[in-house]
Amino acid sequence: MKKLLLLSLFFVFISSIHAQNDIEKVMSTVSKSEIEGHIYFLASDELKGRQTGTSENKIAAQYLANMLRSYGVKPIPETKSYLQPVTLKSISGATKTVFKLDSIKLEQIFTINSDNVNYNGNAVFLNYGLEEDYNNVDVKGKFVICIVGSSKNKELRQAFSLTEEKKEFAKKNGALGVIEMCNLDHKTAMQMEHYFNGTKMSVANKEQDTSDFTYLWINDTNESVSKSFIEKKEAKIEIIVEGIENSTINSQNVVGIVEGSDPELKNEYIIYSAHYDHVGIGKAIENDSIYNGARDNAVGTVTVLSAAKNIARYPTKRSALFILFTGEEKGLLGSKWYVENPVIPLKNMVYCFNSDNGGYNDTSKATIIGLGRTTAKKDITDATTQFGLEAIDDPAPEQGLFDRSDNVNFAAKGIPAPTFSMGFTAFDEEITKYYHQVTDNPDSVDYDYLYKFFQSYVLACRNIANNPNTPFWIEGDKYYEAGKRLYQK
Repeated sequence: MKKLLLLSLFFVFISSIHAQNDIEKVMSTVSKSEIEGHIYFLASDELKGRQTGTSENKIAAQYLANMLRSYGVKPIPETKSYLQPVTLKSISGATKTVFKLDSIKLEQIFTINSDNVNYNGNAVFLNYGLEEDYNNVDVKGKFVICIVGSSKNKELRQAFSLTEEKKEFAKKNGALGVIEMCNLDHKTAMQMEHYFNGTKMSVANKEQDTSDFTYLWINDTNESVSKSFIEKKEAKIEIIVEGIENSTINSQNVVGIVEGSDPELKNEYIIYSAHYDHVGIGKAIENDSIYNGARDNAVGTVTVLSAAKNIARYPTKRSALFILFTGEEKGLLGSKWYVENPVIPLKNMVYCFNSDNGGYNDTSKATIIGLGRTTAKKDITDATTQFGLEAIDDPAPEQGLFDRSDNVNFAAKGIPAPTFSMGFTAFDEEITKYYHQVTDNPDSVDYDYLYKFFQSYVLACRNIANNPNTPFWIEGDKYYEAGKRLYQK
């Protein structure tokens, strides 16, 4: 018994030394001043919001590639470059949008999906435009006009999630397009305008929807259109959408590799990822038109750089793959491209530790979207505790955040993939004050908090990459079966 006790104490002692060594390794490479320097550059006015396809986005990519090079991270083996080309289809915003019904004329139209349109014909009112609303109604060769969202939920996020479903019902019944009526306040309408009426993009090698199907939202602020259609059910309308142009955009993901130190575990890779693009330049608010994107997602980008610097200096047992994505703000495009064009087979990727941010409202926490969905939960919570933070799971499941960042493209393939975010306990005014706003500047961020946040992420990376047990989904998770297929479990 005495020998067993001494042996147990020895292993506890050895484990504590290893843990302490990893903490010291993290502290030796994570620098508050370096964090500030990276964020102030990436979120500077000179980079004009890093919109995908712009020269400023390319400058950001070159900067990140050079940082990886300076740390000793290796480039993509096949090309010897840190830049993975990403080919995108670009669709410009319309220069003119008009909706007419009798004497009513609306010009604030959000082009959810549209090519140029010049339509003068009938539209049929179909309540919320859901499957049951089509019973015994002929919409062939006409437009469907309906109320945004559903009778149970008109919240914007939910309304967006229904657009694809409504589109399919309309196409199935032979409609030319869908027009949803909304009633938005000025601030929300401006956000919608910036998001939907700017340049849209899609992955060029993805099968394109070549139909002429049109999907619009109209801002019916006086509800005059709604009232008219509720009375008539069918009426003649006019729609004009002009100035949309298609082109090809060449962008780039930034990719680097560090080989693992263990002869067996080095065949397993941990992905450390973030998107480096933001939304660019938009309508001026108080003479500022640059959406700098410090929180979203210069912070996430530099979080990954911090991990790259640390792991390149002190390799972990598992190999590391660092990916900084373009086109996240355009529909998760860089990660969509990557999972279809991986530089190393996806079956070798055992975990994706993404970092993405909208903002923070609690500097005592780190919020990990999907914390409890994988077996690496303890590795993450232990790391945050070491640096005085509490790791919490998604506090706003109604926002669908797990499926709104680049991690979801890896999850869909079966790779466990949570997202490490700054501490927030609700998607409240403190978040929306900065999220996709011109106010998201580098001088508005708490760098004392970020110092602890970055250290926590890097230590969590080391914990996961050195754990003898390969991380996986918790059984019953939405993506558990996809993981079993990928890894042939």
